[in-house]
Amino acid sequence: MEAVIHLDTHVVAWLFAGEVDLLSARAKSLIELEELVASPMVLLELQYLFEIGRTTHPGRAVVDDLHGRVGLRLGDASFEAVLLGAEKQSWTRDPFDRLIVGQAVAENASLLTKDAQIRTHFAAAVWD
Repeated sequence: MEAVIHLDTHVVAWLFAGEVDLLSARAKSLIELEELVASPMVLLELQYLFEIGRTTHPGRAVVDDLHGRVGLRLGDASFEAVLLGAEKQSWTRDPFDRLIVGQAVAENASLLTKDAQIRTHFAAAVWD
């Protein structure tokens, strides 16, 4: 069974845009070696960023493209399980971060993120 790594929103956006130079060496290695998963909340955050003009493609287009190119899939933990994981993330008021971390918790997975706050508070967050 292949190892799984969850991807934070910025990692998904960078992969989609081909901006792999923004990834750490460890991030690149994990992306090449492990099955790639994103929380459905990543799709929603990408859609939100598209709607406010911060990105140029809708969230579904990004996720579908990366599914075809690198096998990215959306996590499938129940919403209740994700919420149980998210409830414990009292270190942030950001609902996207809480639910993305909650998804990784629910699926007992690491989360690939450059976000220093997430890495400080979520032991299974990785970057360097």
